Amino acid sequence: MKTILIDQSDGILVATINRPEKLNALNQQVFQELDELLDTAERDESVRGLILTGAGNKAFVAGADISEFAGYTSQQAEAMSRNGHRVFDRIERLSLPVIAAVNGFALGGGCELAMACHLRIASESARFGQPEINLGIIPGYGGTQRLPALVGKARALELLLTADMISAQQALEYGLVNHVVPSEELIPRSRALLLRIAEKSPLVVRRILSCVHEAVAGNRNGFEREVSEFAACMETEDFREGTQAFLEKRKPKFTGR
Repeated sequence: MKTILIDQSDGILVATINRPEKLNALNQQVFQELDELLDTAERDESVRGLILTGAGNKAFVAGADISEFAGYTSQQAEAMSRNGHRVFDRIERLSLPVIAAVNGFALGGGCELAMACHLRIASESARFGQPEINLGIIPGYGGTQRLPALVGKARALELLLTADMISAQQALEYGLVNHVVPSEELIPRSRALLLRIAEKSPLVVRRILSCVHEAVAGNRNGFEREVSEFAACMETEDFREGTQAFLEKRKPKFTGR
């Protein structure tokens, strides 16, 4: 890959968007390689979690690469937006937990990428915002949809309409991020959280992610999904191991079967 660096150990895949000279801005090459990354994560059964971060200490992803789309027609812009939605939807629907380790600016498309991840951990220097209105456009990768779901309608509208940036601490108060940590702890804390999740049954992790996605999507059928997934758990070896371990007062050893 040309724009994404990959490091894998202990079942955790760390993917670093590596365009520091452009503050890791998203272009079509990055989207193509994100697609390839997700293919790898889905195929490799040894992968139990994914961390997305940015190269350098200035930016997670500072937005979309404006130089790439400044002269686009409306048809080209629509294709660009649809492709971004497709890739970010793949992240959101991934059956493995995905953490955005936000190490600096997460603006525009960068904020949208972070919001597509299941969890967000920010360094103390992180900054979040949707400044597209300053360019005469709206967010194109899901920002008008995911931001209200995470922080509420009123706060989302204020951020979208003013283009204001918020600090990591404000993002924590708003519910946009799960944790704020010193920069040197960002990746270790992200890895530690994924390793804790990796101790659980991968079957149940996948089912929880699926059910919660239905809830966030506002789908009433999410309740039915929960019922069917709950029932399906009873047929697994992991359920039998989990209940037996509880009764025997020991730590369960899940196998994903």
